[in-house]
Formats: sequence, C-alpha cells, structure tokens
Amino acid sequence: MLVVGLTGSIGMGKSTAAARLRTHGIGVLDADAVVHDLYEGPAVPLIAAAFPGATREGVIDRLRLAAILAADPDGFRRLEAIVHPMVRAVERSFLAAEAARGAAMAVLEIPLLYETGGDALVDVVVVVSATAETQRRRVLDRPGMTEARLAQLLARQMADTEKRRRADFVVDTNGTIAETEAQVDAIVAALKGRTSTAYHRHWSPKVD
Repeated sequence: MLVVGLTGSIGMGKSTAAARLRTHGIGVLDADAVVHDLYEGPAVPLIAAAFPGATREGVIDRLRLAAILAADPDGFRRLEAIVHPMVRAVERSFLAAEAARGAAMAVLEIPLLYETGGDALVDVVVVVSATAETQRRRVLDRPGMTEARLAQLLARQMADTEKRRRADFVVDTNGTIAETEAQVDAIVAALKGRTSTAYHRHWSPKVD
C-alpha cells in the first residue's frame, strides 16, 4: 500500500485536495481533525497540566492555548511532545485499517509534515500551494483569525518555496476548484502502480 503525505502551509487548499482524493475512494486521515478530537478528549488532562489556563468547559480552548504559547517560546516543543505520539498512534491504526481492507493507497494529511520529519515516513509527498497573497486572504477570512495569529502560525511553518522544492508533486490552487481537482486526478493516475516501501518499513504492526 502506497503511503502518501499531503501537506502545505495554512490556507493553501489542503481540504480541497483531500476531498478530491476521497472521491477516488482513497482514505485520507486529517491530522488537524485528529488533534481536534484529542483536544476534546485524551489530551486534555495532559495539556491542562502542562499549560494551566488552556482549558474551557473541560476541553482545550485553542485561542487560550495560542495566547499561552505566544508568551512561551519553549511551549510548542512541550506541546508537541504530548500530542505527536498520540497523533502517530491514530495514524498507525488508520493505515493498518486501510491495509487490511486492501487499499492500494492511503493519505496522511499533515500540515507540518516536513517540519516534524514525517516526510521520511511516507512514499510520496504532495504539496498544496498558492501565492502568499491568496494564502493571506483565505486565512484572514476565517473566523477569529488575526494578523498576529497568522504571523505566529507562519513562523512555525517551513517556507512554501522550500516545500515545493522538496515535493514529489505540487498542486497549485490559485485557479478554480475544477483546475485544482484536475491536478489531483492527474497525480492519482500517476501514482497507480507506484512501488511502496514506507508502510512495511515504518507503519506495519510488525514494526516495533
């Protein structure tokens, strides 16, 4: 089973690309959605202990956590030490289920794929990209987003130019949704029959 990493900076159009992949019957695991679930469940007590004041009504409040992290340069490292192993466990279970159903391909949608070294754990990396102007407009249109918050998020992410340079495939989302979908379709076609090594090397239940 081919393991594909889908990535791109905030506001680049990963959700659109992921939705198109799913129309091909390909399983896609959204790491952001996994984190959202963890912030409402298993990760809450651990994060609350490490970052007092980050909860509201029994779940992690992302805005409060973001404010705490903005004032704590070492905070991201501590947060990642809590969350990343939990996300990795969910990813492993997802890939095992996809392999068990005989899937030829499975996708891990991970915004910080390169930043966390996740590119070493997949067979192929697809980067979703747009111009800085398009990215900024999309992100600032989101509820609760501010210039300061955007700057904080971008500071943690590898430059888009570097992601494009490292990518096996790039999806340019500056055009219409139909144009984006056509690019995704072409990538799916190109990946059919591609040799896979990542699953057995890094994700198989036989891997310690």
